[in-house]
Amino acid sequence: MDYSEAVAYLDAHIGLGGEPGLDRIRGLLDDMGGPHLGYPMIHVAGTNGKTSTTRFATLLCLAHGLSTGTCISPHLQRIEERFAADGHIATEEEFALAISDVAAFADLRPEVPYSYFELLTAGAFAFFADRAVDAAVVEVGLGGRLDATNVIDAEVCVVTSVGLDHVEYLGSDLAGIAREKVAIAGPQSVLVTGPMPPEAHEVMVARARELGIHHRSLGHDFDVVSAERGVGGWLATLRGAEAEYPDVFVPLHGRHQLNNLVMAIAGVEALFDRALDVEAVREAALAAEMPGRMEPVSRSPLVLIDGAHNVEGIDTLVSALREEFPTTRWQLVFGAMGDKDVPHMLEKLAPLVEGLVVTAVDYSRAVPPAELADQAARVFDGPILAADDVGHALDKARAEAGPEGAVLVCGSLYLVGEVRDLFDPD
Repeated sequence: MDYSEAVAYLDAHIGLGGEPGLDRIRGLLDDMGGPHLGYPMIHVAGTNGKTSTTRFATLLCLAHGLSTGTCISPHLQRIEERFAADGHIATEEEFALAISDVAAFADLRPEVPYSYFELLTAGAFAFFADRAVDAAVVEVGLGGRLDATNVIDAEVCVVTSVGLDHVEYLGSDLAGIAREKVAIAGPQSVLVTGPMPPEAHEVMVARARELGIHHRSLGHDFDVVSAERGVGGWLATLRGAEAEYPDVFVPLHGRHQLNNLVMAIAGVEALFDRALDVEAVREAALAAEMPGRMEPVSRSPLVLIDGAHNVEGIDTLVSALREEFPTTRWQLVFGAMGDKDVPHMLEKLAPLVEGLVVTAVDYSRAVPPAELADQAARVFDGPILAADDVGHALDKARAEAGPEGAVLVCGSLYLVGEVRDLFDPD
C-alpha cells in the first residue's frame, strides 16, 4: 500500500479494539516474529513532559553512537512523525511500508478488532526492526498498564509526572493514576521518576520495592543543580544519578525542559549502567528541538505555541511565561477537548491575557467555540472572540496583537498542530 492507503487503513480502525487489554497486540507481534524484541528500550510514561523526555533520551543515545528508534504519541502535523530512526522522522514511503508489514499479519485474523493505536504501535516496532536499531525510546500513548506499548519489557521505565488528566479512563485519584502509569515498570527494569505529588511518589516507591528494582527520583538521586537564562535558552549544571554535567546549554524556552533533560540523562545512565560522556550530553542538549513546546513560530507579532492541554500543563506554562516574558500581555488563541477542565485552565491563564479568541479543531471531542466562550466568560474579564476556523482565530489574534504584540496558542495538541501547519505545512 502507498502512504494514503496506509493512512486510510489505520483510519478504518478508529473506534475498534473493544475491551482494553494487551492480548491483541501481543498476538499480533507474535505473528510478526517479535519486532519489539532484541534491542534495549527506554519506556516513557507521564501526564506531562513525556514527549520532550523521549526526544532528549533519543538525542543522548545518538550522541553516544547508538542507532536509535523513537516512537512518540500523538503527532502534531503528520502521522509519520510518530516513527523516527536516528532522529529522522519516517518518510511517507517508510511509514507506508511499516503499516503494510503490520497489515499483512493483522488481516490474517479478520475476526480480531485491532485498534488504531495497536496497529500504529506494531508499525513502530516493524519500522525499528527493519532498521536494526541498537536501542529504542518509546512513549506511552495513554496511562501505562493497558497501553499497547506495555507489551515491551523495557530496561528503563520513566514516569515524568502524575496529574489529573484523562480521568474518564484513568480515574480522578492521583494515587490510582500513578499506579496505572508505573505499571510499565517490570522486574528487570530501572525506574526513573520526575516531580510529582507526594501520594503519587509514594506509589512509585512502593512499586519499586514490590518489584525489587532500583528507583531513581528527581530531587533525590538526580537534579538540576543550577540554571541561568541565556540568549535563546538555558545554561545549566545537571546532576545525574552517576555524574555531574556542567555547562549544558539547552536552546529552548521553559525552565521545566531542564527537568525533562535530567530525567532523560538519568534514564540513559540507567540504560548504560554508567555515567555519560559530558561532551555527548552537551551535544545532545544543543541539538534539542521541541515542536509545539513553547515554540516561537512567527515574529511581528510573536506567535508562541505550546501543547499544554491540562491544568498541570497550564500551570507549568504560566510559570515559564512569567519567568521568561514577565511584562508580556498575550492575545490568547485557545481550544480544548471536551474531557479537559477548561474553566481552571483559563482561570490560570487569565492574569497574563489581554484578549481571548476561542476556536475548535475539526475533531469530534473538541469543545465548540460558542461553548468555550460561555465558559471563558465566567473567569475572564477581557474581550472574548470566537472563530469556527483555526486560521481565522489566529488572524483575529494577530490583528488584535498588532506587529509589536504577542499571541499565545495553547489548550490542545491538536490545535497546536493545526497552527504549526499554517506556518510550516511540510
